[in-house]
Amino acid sequence: MSRKQRPRHDQIPAELPNVHLNAAGIDIGSEFHFVAVPANRDERPVRRFAAFTADLEAMAKWLRECGIETVVMESTGVYWIPLFELLESQGFEVLLVDPRQLKSVPGRKTDVVDCQWLQQLHTFGLLSGAFRPAETITVLRSFLRQRAMLIDYAGQHIQHIQKALQQMNIKLEKVLSDVTGVTGLRILDAILSGERDPEKLAKLRDKRCKNDVPTIAKALQGNWREEHLFALRQALALYRTYHAQIIECDAQIVLHLNSMSDRSNGTTLPDQRRRTGRHRNQPMFDVRTALHRVTGIDLTRIDGIDEHTALKLISEIGTDMTRWRTVKHFTSWMGLCPGNKRSGGKNLSGKTKPCANRAAKVLRLAAYGLHHSQSALGAYLRRMKARLGPPKAITATAHKIARMVYFALKNGMEYVDKGAQWYEDQFRARLLRSLESRALKLGYVLVPQVSGT
Repeated sequence: MSRKQRPRHDQIPAELPNVHLNAAGIDIGSEFHFVAVPANRDERPVRRFAAFTADLEAMAKWLRECGIETVVMESTGVYWIPLFELLESQGFEVLLVDPRQLKSVPGRKTDVVDCQWLQQLHTFGLLSGAFRPAETITVLRSFLRQRAMLIDYAGQHIQHIQKALQQMNIKLEKVLSDVTGVTGLRILDAILSGERDPEKLAKLRDKRCKNDVPTIAKALQGNWREEHLFALRQALALYRTYHAQIIECDAQIVLHLNSMSDRSNGTTLPDQRRRTGRHRNQPMFDVRTALHRVTGIDLTRIDGIDEHTALKLISEIGTDMTRWRTVKHFTSWMGLCPGNKRSGGKNLSGKTKPCANRAAKVLRLAAYGLHHSQSALGAYLRRMKARLGPPKAITATAHKIARMVYFALKNGMEYVDKGAQWYEDQFRARLLRSLESRALKLGYVLVPQVSGT
């Protein structure tokens, strides 16, 4: 081959479209990052950089000097986030890969071998990057995850409140459905203010409380030891502190939603089809209107999806459905599709793949709430539950909701529920067609029976 015919190192042959000649691999650590570039780019193709910001900037400068265009790294804890954001801001194409794709590292497993193996696999185009939404959705996701963490912390202090009451033999949880509700907080504040009379404490009940004053007063007879009152006071203060932080987090979410682009095209939001009570942990702002402005559709029209569920779902998957080629890729990414483990022409397993997808968890909770729904999805869940059992039925219903969400966000379609009776009629029609087909194969014809004959 002549010199003119030889391909240069930065040219990709037409038969190898997925090859990345200017690729680097990074093994992520808490203190050090190991970086590997092609051997012909530097005398030391593998280098170690500390995790400090100055060292990360030096790493990006070295990668640029080596002619690197794309970088691949493992998703190790949260240590990858600063480096990912820095490299992406400086124009590198950064891929975040699942560690499960990198199990078969040849030879001894070391940090140097890991980064070289990453670089080699990415050079040959054998790695696929994990999903990471757009920057605006990433910020929204961070706010929502912070809010969920604050709710978990507040829930722990509810348990501390209940423990302090139990130690004083105050059976408040036996007469109130929620010790941090309106009645419960009134009684707790009065106790910490020095009130000990059960009758006076019981009269603080809200009019919507089911139990009467004598019943509540009986549960408020206990021993008022000072150490338990001190624990109760601190637990209640921490509970209120976390709820104040949740309110502050909600304010940041509102500001960020208002800063996102408007996709509603000036359309007005229709009246809410179903009314649901607002839970204490749900956001206190108008989530439905804000999401309609961001997405251009009303996801709450889908049965099982309320305002808070829609907000968490959008924060995990975003609004751009072109990131997945088809709806099957979308549901497979969520881990809601049946498995296809085959070997030797036999189906070995049809279980869904193990997946810690937060969006799938949100949809499973949405499907779980449809057990008593008189909608088509509710009827589908009950029929699948009779056939497959509750866990598989919830997954199958979550898969159906995921398809509805995908097409709604991609095509701007509004979901219209046709009711449980429509689903039952459709199922009966499918069953009759199947029976007629089986009868014809056996040489028979189905004749409907007329009532009264």
